[in-house]
Amino acid sequence: MYPPPPPAPHRDFVSVTLSAGRTYDGSKSRRRRSCWRKWKQLSRLQRNVILFLLTFLMLCGLLSYASVADQWRAGNGRSAEERKRRPADPPVLPAPRKAEDLPGLLPQKPQRHFRRGPPNLQIRAPGKGSEDRRQDDTKWRDEAVGDARREGSTRRTVVSWRGAVIEPQPGTELPSRKAEAPPRPSSQAPRIQNQAASPNERQRAVIDAFLHAWAGYRKFAWGHDELKPVSRSFSEWFGLGLTLIDALDTMWILGLKKEFEEARKWVSKKLRFQKDVDVNLFESTIRILGGLLSAYHLSGDDLFLKKATPSKIPYSDVNIGTGAAHPPRWTSDSTVAEVTSIQLEFRELSRLTGNKKFQEAAEEVTRRVHSLPGKKDGLVPMFIDTHSGRFTHPGVFTLGARADSYYEYLLKQWVQGGKQEPQLLEDYLEAIEGIRRHLLRRSEPGKLAFVGELAHGRFSAKMDHLVCFLPGTLALGAHHGLPADHMELARALMDTCYQMNRQMETGLSPEIVHFNLYPQNDRKDVQVKPADRHNLLRPETVESLFYLHRLTGDPKYQDWGWEILQSFNAYTRVPSGGYSSISNVQDPLNPQPRDKMESFFLGETLKYLYLLFSDDPSLLSLDAYVFNTEAHPLPIWAPPDGA
Repeated sequence: MYPPPPPAPHRDFVSVTLSAGRTYDGSKSRRRRSCWRKWKQLSRLQRNVILFLLTFLMLCGLLSYASVADQWRAGNGRSAEERKRRPADPPVLPAPRKAEDLPGLLPQKPQRHFRRGPPNLQIRAPGKGSEDRRQDDTKWRDEAVGDARREGSTRRTVVSWRGAVIEPQPGTELPSRKAEAPPRPSSQAPRIQNQAASPNERQRAVIDAFLHAWAGYRKFAWGHDELKPVSRSFSEWFGLGLTLIDALDTMWILGLKKEFEEARKWVSKKLRFQKDVDVNLFESTIRILGGLLSAYHLSGDDLFLKKATPSKIPYSDVNIGTGAAHPPRWTSDSTVAEVTSIQLEFRELSRLTGNKKFQEAAEEVTRRVHSLPGKKDGLVPMFIDTHSGRFTHPGVFTLGARADSYYEYLLKQWVQGGKQEPQLLEDYLEAIEGIRRHLLRRSEPGKLAFVGELAHGRFSAKMDHLVCFLPGTLALGAHHGLPADHMELARALMDTCYQMNRQMETGLSPEIVHFNLYPQNDRKDVQVKPADRHNLLRPETVESLFYLHRLTGDPKYQDWGWEILQSFNAYTRVPSGGYSSISNVQDPLNPQPRDKMESFFLGETLKYLYLLFSDDPSLLSLDAYVFNTEAHPLPIWAPPDGA
C-alpha cells in the first residue's frame, strides 16, 4: 500500500480525509469481493454453523461484561480508603427524651440536651465466651459470604410482600464526619421535650444493637435503601434512603442526637422525589411519609414536614416523579392492606397542611371498602380490582400478608380521630367477631390459640408471623374502652406468638407456621415447612409484647422480648456491622444468612424493644400517640369542643 499524497496547504481536514479515502477504495473493493466469493462457496450448513458460533460468542461476551460491571460497581461503591477504615468508636450519646401528654401547638423554646457516655455493653451468644464468639463470628461471616455469593449468582431481583430489591446503583457518597446542626424547630410542631431517666441495662443493649446496625448501614449503604451486611454492600428498592428515613424517629427516641443530625443533613441535601422510578404506594407511605411525619412531630423540625409528600391512590404502584399510577405489573389488583393502610398518614398530612384533599382521597377508599359486598362477618378478601373497584378472589380470608393492616387501621383511625367515627369502630368490632367465629382455633397438645385462614369454607391451620400484630391491636382496643374479653384473647395469642419463637432452635420465629390440630405422639404444636423457615427480622412479636407489657405491667413480656433480642444477637448479627435475615431458624449451627437487613429492623423491631424495656408509661403514651403500621408514632387528635 502507498501513503496518500500530502494535502495542499489550503485544504481542510475533511477534504484531506475524503481524498485519502479514495486512494484505498480500489484495494478495499477487491478484498471485499474476494471474501464474498469465499463465503458463497460455503454450504448453507457451514454458513449457519459459523453464524451460530458468532452469535453465541457475542452473547457470552455481553453476559461476561454485565457480570464484571456488577462486581466493579459493588467494589467501587466505596473508596479504597473507606474499605481500609475501621468503624469509628461509638459516639457519645445524649439522654433520650420521653413523651408528654398530647403536646399543644404553641411556640416552644428548644431545650438544651445533656450528653452521657457511650454504652459499654457487649451481648454474647448464650454459653460462649468472647473468644469463642469472635471465632464463631469469623467462621459465620466466611460461610455467609459464600452463601450470599452463590445466591447472588442465580437471583438478581427479590420480590416479597414487604418489598422488592433491585441491583445497587453507584454514586451515593458517604457522609462527612461533621454533622450539620438542624435549624430551630417550628413554633407549630409538638415535640418530646422532657429529659428522661438514664436507660436501663436492657435499653442500653438495644442502643448497642442499633448502633451496630447503623454502623454497617453508614459505612456500606449510606443513602441507599437497604444494607446487605454480609457482602458489605447495599440494595435499592425506591432509591429514597428507606433505612435512613425509617430510623429517624428511632434515633430520636433512643437519644442518638449525633446520628439523628447526620441523617437529617442527608434528608435536607439528598432526599429528592423527582425520580423516574415506580414505588409501592403502601410501603412508601408507611415508611417514608410516616417516618417524616413522625420525625417532624418528635423533633419539631419543619424540614421533615416539607419533605413529606403524598402520592396517588388507589393503585398500588406509583411513579414517584411523574405521579402516574398503575397496578402491579403482575396483576390488575391492589391488595386490601395496601389501599386501606395509608389513611393514618394521609389524614395527619391534611391536618398539618390544612389541605383536605389528602384525607378525603384516603377516606374515600375506606368508605368504598366498607360498602363492598363479599365480606364474611367483617372479614374481607385480600384483593381489590383497580378497574371495577370490587373484591377479587372472593371467599379467601386471612389476617396475614395482604390483609393484616386493614384490621389494624380500622381501630387506629378511630383512636387517631378522638373516637369520633363510629363506622370505623363498628367495622373493627364486627371483624373481631368474624375472627372468633371463623379463624380462631386451638392447637394440640398445648392448646395454643391461633388465627388460621379460610379458603372457600375450608379452614387452614396456617398462620403468618405477620398475624402477631393482632395481640397488640386487641390490647390497644381494650385500653381504649373496648370489651375486656379482647384483652383475654390478646393474652392468649401473645402466648402463641412467643411459642412460635421459643419452639425454634434459634429462638426466632419462622415466617409461616402450621399448627397441629390433632393429638399425636411426639408432635409439637408448631410445625414448619422447609420453605417457611426464614426470619426477616420482623417486629410483630415484639410489637405486641410492648403493648401487652405497657397495658398490663406483667414483667414476663419484657423477659420474652429480652430472649428474642439475645437470639437476634446470637444468630443474625454480622460482625462487620448490621444484622441479616436468615433462611433457617431451625439450624443454630448454620442459620444461613440471607444478606439483607430490612429497614423495618431499625424502624420497628429495635424501637419496640426499647419501648418494651421501659417502665415509664409516659414515654410515647398510648393516650397521646398512635403508631402506624411501621411503628411511627403520630399524635391522637384532641376531640372537638363539646364532644
